[in-house]
Amino acid sequence: MNRLPQTVGPYSTHRITQGLMFASGQIPLDPATNRLVEGNIVDQTQQVFRNIEALLDTEGLNFDHIVKTTVFLDDIEDFGTVNEEYAKYFTQPFPARSAVEVASIPLGARVEIEFIAEVDKEN
Repeated sequence: MNRLPQTVGPYSTHRITQGLMFASGQIPLDPATNRLVEGNIVDQTQQVFRNIEALLDTEGLNFDHIVKTTVFLDDIEDFGTVNEEYAKYFTQPFPARSAVEVASIPLGARVEIEFIAEVDKEN
């Protein structure tokens, strides 16, 4: 089974240039069905992180390689809950981060996270 969902448009899941991996935003798609995960903001956030982990793994990377994230929420009131899940994946030094509320996220997702990772970082 593919651990990554298919893209929902004409774009790449990620590109690598100058030692950095630029990842497209990950939404809570189940890679087995390529459908949005049903459930609350916790369920959706956990799926986003599973997708991020699978994407990092394609390049032999892990969460320690991430240097910047952007979190898109359809309701900024969910920030605290998403932040609790987010904290489970990162250790110091934490990535730089932005978090914003947006009018909508593709396919009606409640959360989307994009990131930049160092490809050449020493493990």
